[in-house]
Amino acid sequence: MGYVLAHAFGAAFDNPDLIVAAVVGDGEAETGPLEGSWKGIDFLNPVRDGAVLPILHLNGYKIAGPTVLGREEDERIHQLLSGHGYDVHFVTGEDPMQMHAAMASTLDTCYAKIRWYQEQAREHGFTRRPAWPVIVLRSPKGWTGPKEVDGRQVEGTFLAHQVPLADVKNNPAHLNLLEEWMHSYHPEEVFDEGGRLIPELATLAPMGDRRMGANPHADGGKLLVDLDLPPFTDYAVEVTRPATERHESTRQLGKLLRDTFTRNAEQQNFRFFCPDETNSNRLGDVFSVENRCSMAPIISTDDHVSPDGRVMEVLSEHLCHGWLEGYLLTGRHGLFATYEAFAMISASMTVQHAKWLQEASKLPWRKPIPSLNILLTSTCWRNDHNGFSHQGPGLIDTVLSKKGTVARIYLPPDANSLLATADHCFRSHDDVNLIVIDKQPQLQWLSMEEAIAHCERGLSTWHWASNDEKMEPDIVLACAGDIVTQETVAAAWWLRQHLPELKVRVVNVVDLMTLYPPEIHPHGVDEATFIEHFTEDKPVVFAFHGYPRAIHQIIHGRPDAPRFHVRGFNEEGTTTTPFDMVVLNETSRYHLCIEAMRRATRVRGLTEPLIAECNELLEKHTTYIRENLEDMPEVCDWVWTD
Repeated sequence: MGYVLAHAFGAAFDNPDLIVAAVVGDGEAETGPLEGSWKGIDFLNPVRDGAVLPILHLNGYKIAGPTVLGREEDERIHQLLSGHGYDVHFVTGEDPMQMHAAMASTLDTCYAKIRWYQEQAREHGFTRRPAWPVIVLRSPKGWTGPKEVDGRQVEGTFLAHQVPLADVKNNPAHLNLLEEWMHSYHPEEVFDEGGRLIPELATLAPMGDRRMGANPHADGGKLLVDLDLPPFTDYAVEVTRPATERHESTRQLGKLLRDTFTRNAEQQNFRFFCPDETNSNRLGDVFSVENRCSMAPIISTDDHVSPDGRVMEVLSEHLCHGWLEGYLLTGRHGLFATYEAFAMISASMTVQHAKWLQEASKLPWRKPIPSLNILLTSTCWRNDHNGFSHQGPGLIDTVLSKKGTVARIYLPPDANSLLATADHCFRSHDDVNLIVIDKQPQLQWLSMEEAIAHCERGLSTWHWASNDEKMEPDIVLACAGDIVTQETVAAAWWLRQHLPELKVRVVNVVDLMTLYPPEIHPHGVDEATFIEHFTEDKPVVFAFHGYPRAIHQIIHGRPDAPRFHVRGFNEEGTTTTPFDMVVLNETSRYHLCIEAMRRATRVRGLTEPLIAECNELLEKHTTYIRENLEDMPEVCDWVWTD
């Protein structure tokens, strides 16, 4: 899938003694992620990092045809790799014994060059990016296997990629060929009668942690040192009254990341990965203590760029995700932040890592590793300036498809809940933590004490926004996500002002997995808690950050699930105003009010003129933004009033 080099460089970062041999097949070399991964040496510092030795194995074929690089001439291969900055070494041939000797000699040469580059840099300081070695290994496809089967050439063709002897159970000729093939390796010369390696070969193998499977870097939890995290409460936004002040929530997280870098500077076990969006995502406070990493020459107009930087900015979600995975798998910590829509570029990497964590959890000898933490900001609802291409919450659905043993999704509504969530995620192990929150100024709802309690529960009834004092509500307005929380609370406020007879309960969900039944996900609340917040039979209008179908999937099996009426992102987008985005997707405060009044039967006789008023306000909005190119003041300046 193209991830081997990205993982290799991630493992080498801050691992000064480690050399990672990364074998790249010529089929894998055709993938986009792998093609981008050659740039890893532009971020590899010989003073503090280990090294990656790529071995590009060209055997000419993938499953059914030739490979691009396999058919290319050596000169062109050399031009390609040297153009990326590598020192290219070829090992080519068909005779196994000659090839073993040539490969051993080339490995010795490459090892010596790597260590010399590192010694020079560590003794004299970094001056320029080394020409790190790469090995190009050319050997026949299906090398040493059956040369011909049923009259067709196999060795050296694409047929060797598949099962060369497909009918050994029923075809005696195939069985004979299989036996000849196995005997060609002369097992009687290397194993004793008990099936053990003969002593003179067994003693050649490394001992203890030098064995490949026992190397602690292959079981990174053995090397894990927990992060020294600052108290997240130090960065709290003061909230004396909810929904009255606006702040950039992710900026507070940037301050926490800044001090996390400082407190772990000696340990050198934390990095931040982001596709050139650190400042854009309001996380730029990290640059008061850290720099962007680059081995390129530094010029006077550069901003916080240094070969010693640990902010890994490269315009490739694949590289950011892959580097972080390699870093985590070798026992270190980090965060990958990206625009929400572009997280789908690396979604398959998220999936594969989740699958690996799920299976690794079944192996008692594997030690826990730090969780994969992904922050999605510049979200679909507030990418109004970039347009439809930048609007898409699909990674939520991707993570929802993974097992509850590893998958976690958090939708903090404000700065204090974001800080509490981030602290939890940085302390967790063996999870995929997806955090979704926008970067733009937004209303703040919870004091730090309230936010901590809210995040611990995963969902809460916001009594200050509700008017169902000590009674069953007529309607539950629920929400998960920062922008839709604003619309939900604004809807509750509007209904309180215009239809006080309607009893409304507001429920906010920060941990999406609490909605699952507990037998499906360990974070799922029990049925009594679910009913406590959502009632047993009252209609629920649920405003969701992502695609509405996700909520219907999650609440399957909950009491009277059809009573949940979900609004969310419905693939309606363009370059427009922030409020128009929720209007286009029928998730605005006015749409929520209309839905609530339609679903609440007790006051139905009072709702017809109010529904008409909401529709008039929507029409007013459409006219206003076309005439003024901005949202109505009563929308963009709205705050909670009693």
